[in-house]
Amino acid sequence: MSGDDAIEQEFPPIRRRGIQWPAADERGAGAEGREAAVDSLSVGDEAAPADVAAALGLAEGAPACVRRRRYLLDGRPVLLATSYLDAALVAGTPVTEPDSGPGGIHARLDELGLGPARFREEIRARMPSPEEADRLGLAAGTPVVLVRRTAFTDDGRAVEVDEMVLDASAHALEYEFDAS
Repeated sequence: MSGDDAIEQEFPPIRRRGIQWPAADERGAGAEGREAAVDSLSVGDEAAPADVAAALGLAEGAPACVRRRRYLLDGRPVLLATSYLDAALVAGTPVTEPDSGPGGIHARLDELGLGPARFREEIRARMPSPEEADRLGLAAGTPVVLVRRTAFTDDGRAVEVDEMVLDASAHALEYEFDAS
C-alpha cells in the first residue's frame, strides 16, 4: 500500500460535489455525513481587496464585511473560508454577528431581498501561504485548492465573494453534468 493509500484510509477524502456545495456549506455538513465544525470565526469590516471590490461593484478600498472561518472535520483543519460582502449593505444585520442565525448569511441576504439565485465558481490549485499552511496544519509541499465562489441575485448583482482554501490532500472535487 502506498503512502497516499494509507492517508486515504486514515482520513477518507471530503467529496466536494460541485453544485451541491453551497447548501451543504451553509448547514456545516461534512463529507458523507461527517460533521464539520467551525473552529474559529472572526467578523469585521476591512477594506475590500481590489479584485473583490470589483466583483461586488464597490469602489477600490471600500469597506467589506469580512467573515473568516476555519473548519475542522474529525478534529483536522480542512478548510479556510473568507466571505466578503458589501459592508453598507449588511450593516446592522445579523450578517455582521458571529452567529448570523439559522440558514447562515444566505438566509439573511434573502431576508434583505438579495438572496443568491446562482453561483459562479473559479477553481485553481496553488501552494499555500505560510499562514494558510500553519492554520491548516499542512505538511511541507502540500498544495491547496482555492475555490472562489461568487453569489448573484436574480438580477445579476454580486452579493458575496467567498474564498475557500481547501487542503488538497483532504479533498476530492467531484463534478457531474449532462453530456448534451
